[in-house]
Amino acid sequence: MGQIIILEETTKHPITLMGSRAGICWGSDVSDREKNYKRGLECLVSGHGRVMEYVNVEMVLDGYSARVIREWYTHISGSPTRLQASTRYVDYQQFAYVIPPAIAHNEEARSRYEQTMQTISKTCRYLEESCGIKREDAALLLPLGMATKIVDRRNLRSLVDMSRQRMCSRAYHEYREMFGDICGKLAEWSEEWAYLVEHFFMPKCEALGYCPEKRSCGRMPQKVR
Repeated sequence: MGQIIILEETTKHPITLMGSRAGICWGSDVSDREKNYKRGLECLVSGHGRVMEYVNVEMVLDGYSARVIREWYTHISGSPTRLQASTRYVDYQQFAYVIPPAIAHNEEARSRYEQTMQTISKTCRYLEESCGIKREDAALLLPLGMATKIVDRRNLRSLVDMSRQRMCSRAYHEYREMFGDICGKLAEWSEEWAYLVEHFFMPKCEALGYCPEKRSCGRMPQKVR
């Protein structure tokens, strides 16, 4: 489906960086990388989440639906910022789109779905080329299933918090898949990132030891209400 591109501005050694920043405020020796790494782990295990905000993550999210990107925007902690592909300047007369698994596996539903997308594409072209309608106005026809692209910047704390909601079995299926793609790419970025993804990116039930949801998937025992 989509793809994640981790940009070079992303912190390469996040645990070491966190330990260094904490060490400055603790009056510790921050010239020793090994000590910084151990101090960073200590902060994480102790729940000192503020140091996670020093870890920078910049990436391109490409080929995911406009719908799931709208949900991505709801996670605004830690002063993230992003740019999205323009519907004013980018030519969407032949736009890519996402097909949900439930529709993709139903031949009749998929046929009707794709016909509708093609009709929207042809209508956008007609409005622009035959009616002289500006692209920014014709673009209002574009559906939430249209594939889009964003450049995103946020910090580790924001991503860990996001994992609690979006790795949950009850999260929207495309978001779960997209977040899994992000975890995979970050784990490849460095050994420290691989450690963080394995030990700190998890649904809230794993972090809490129980499920706080009213409608649980059954993965963990529910909280007694």
